[in-house]
Amino acid sequence: MDDKLVNRFKAGDKNALNKLYTEYSERLYRFAFGYLKSEADTLDVIQEVFIRLWDKRESLKEEMSLEAFLFTIAKNTIISTFRKKISEREYLEYLKQRAVKNSSDTAEQVDYKLLSEEVQKLVSQLPQQRQRIYILSKEKGYTNKAIAEELEISIKTVEDHMTKARRFLKENLKEYGFLAILFYEMFIS
Repeated sequence: MDDKLVNRFKAGDKNALNKLYTEYSERLYRFAFGYLKSEADTLDVIQEVFIRLWDKRESLKEEMSLEAFLFTIAKNTIISTFRKKISEREYLEYLKQRAVKNSSDTAEQVDYKLLSEEVQKLVSQLPQQRQRIYILSKEKGYTNKAIAEELEISIKTVEDHMTKARRFLKENLKEYGFLAILFYEMFIS
């Protein structure tokens, strides 16, 4: 790796960050996807890696291998993702079992209905193209490739819109607390 590029990055040069992203993102994607088997989770890991790299740029040591540092961050983020999903899945399974019960007035069912309505309201706030892509993906079950073909756009454009839609929904559901985040993970991501 070019020492000048790393020095520019450490000094806060965002163009240097873009070059590092171009250099490493594909390998990090393959690494993370190999474990996670989920495009959305993998993209989240890549984003987290470069956010952490940017945050720690001033403390990077010259003798440190940047590549090893990036893959260590990726590995730790993947482990955190697994831990989070395990505890969320256990809780979601509990909620599912409770919601299946015949009682129509349980708090979980009310929460589910309210969150579902809130998601629909948020989806309606998305830009038209992003909204259409989201609906084709999440409500109709289209793959990214099928959406790209249907709308005559690139797969990368579909991925970009889905990433932005998920980010928007996740950010706007945070105010509803832990249950909303679980709802997001189960039904949106």
